[in-house]
Amino acid sequence: MGKTVVCPGSFDPLTIGHLDIITRSSKLFDKVIVVVMRNFNKDVGSFTTEERVDFIKRCTKNLENVSVDTYAGLLADYVREKGASAVVKGLRAISDYDDEFRQALTNQRLNSEMETIFMVSNAEHMFLSSSVVKEVCRLGGDITQFVPPEICDDIIKRLGRK
Repeated sequence: MGKTVVCPGSFDPLTIGHLDIITRSSKLFDKVIVVVMRNFNKDVGSFTTEERVDFIKRCTKNLENVSVDTYAGLLADYVREKGASAVVKGLRAISDYDDEFRQALTNQRLNSEMETIFMVSNAEHMFLSSSVVKEVCRLGGDITQFVPPEICDDIIKRLGRK
């Protein structure tokens, strides 16, 4: 059986940093499941779950071993249900590590078979987050260098200055 990993996130919206982690994971593992999850520490979001799934599918259509799903429960349960061996999380800065480390330890307690793999973001993406994309877009800035071209117009249409 091949190795399946899960790349979880809220992806509100997908950035080139997210896509980089997904693409790199697809080269290392047999199957990558990108799962759109709700971040209960943030508001509902700028895009619906269905829109986020659509964005990811459009941007990963050339990655044959990548699939997209949604889940509203515990990540540890999802990983178990899918028979995945690990979760891949991107780290941009040391500030990400503290929160991700606590989440990894919690998930390990909830599912002792689950591993967490931290993938360091490429240097050119270290500053980038969905929040940055949304703020720049809402203030009328150019987001073309921050998001995949397949979804850029959709993001501008929703969030751009009116």
